[in-house]
Amino acid sequence: MRRVYDVPGRITESGLAASNATLTPPPAVAVGLAGQGKTRGTVALTLCTLSTNQSIALLCGNATELQTEYLFHNLDLRYEELRARSSGGGRGGLSKTILTSIPIDLPQIDEQSRITQILDTLDTAIRETEAIIAKLKAVKQGMLHDLLTRGLDANGELRPPQAEAPHLYKESPLGWIPKEWETKQLGELAEVSRGKFTHRPRNDPAFFGGLYPFIQTGDVAAAHGEYISTYSQTLSERGITVSQEFPAGTIAVTIAANIADTAILACPMYFPDSVVGVVACPGNNIRFIELSIRQAKRTLDARAPQSAQKNINLQDLRPLIVALPNKPEQDKIAKHYEAIQSRIIKEQIFADKLRKKKSGLMDDLLTGRVRVTPLLEGSPP
Repeated sequence: MRRVYDVPGRITESGLAASNATLTPPPAVAVGLAGQGKTRGTVALTLCTLSTNQSIALLCGNATELQTEYLFHNLDLRYEELRARSSGGGRGGLSKTILTSIPIDLPQIDEQSRITQILDTLDTAIRETEAIIAKLKAVKQGMLHDLLTRGLDANGELRPPQAEAPHLYKESPLGWIPKEWETKQLGELAEVSRGKFTHRPRNDPAFFGGLYPFIQTGDVAAAHGEYISTYSQTLSERGITVSQEFPAGTIAVTIAANIADTAILACPMYFPDSVVGVVACPGNNIRFIELSIRQAKRTLDARAPQSAQKNINLQDLRPLIVALPNKPEQDKIAKHYEAIQSRIIKEQIFADKLRKKKSGLMDDLLTGRVRVTPLLEGSPP
């Protein structure tokens, strides 16, 4: 999957002459030799002429026995094996001697080419899908700002910017907003209350392991504003007596360490006082309120004291000013957002399927479990 088309660093001719480095034309397989993290054993296919330092080896195949692209896929599959072959355990590294001693079972060169073509095709599909996801996320971020400052007109279209249609806007504490909108404090739009877990010590096992979902700030942060239905911890019957249940549809907002990360509860859950529950009042769209809080993350984070662990409190959240359209427009804005988020999720699912398919094919094709034979002449494609 990893392909190097260019590198930011450059070496001069005199620098190259004074070093042991050599320029290697493409294609070549770059192998990470050192590093305590995941770098050691990682491979990439270089597609530009380059040189490397001593922490990277460049390997090239030949035209008759080993195709370089096939070598790339083969070593990519064997990442854990490469790390296991490293000398010196956790702090060790690979070497030229270790690499050259690694056995490779090779099919004929034409079969190597066919295997490479199959895996390259999947790599291309994965890259293209990832590019679509990245573009959609960028569009979503820009769209979120526009939706919360310009809204949608009666036709479901974004209003033109204030600079182009000043008559459609009015000034507010949040800047220019559509003239039909009003501003209200979050505490007027929702019940805002802290989670609770009063028992000490907090890790008393008698209070955990039951049927009741108990989420923490990390669970909320991992949801990235979306619905949260998974959890890593539960409370017992005894545990819920010292905590507080929040209903499905509650907006969970972190107020300690991670400031103003949000999630919407997909089912009733409990949480500690490092998370606040925002229960929207009737007549307000839950997603719209969540988006408004998410949009204010930078403002809320700036209010947190710069201490060992940043935190805010209800006095920061309840007075939060929200630019508020009527309920039908809130619903349209929420639907607009959900549509692009749904497409992102769909593309992410597709990318995951492609990765799983590639992983299975790598294991089959590169071990010889499944052979790739040429089509017989005259056979249907």
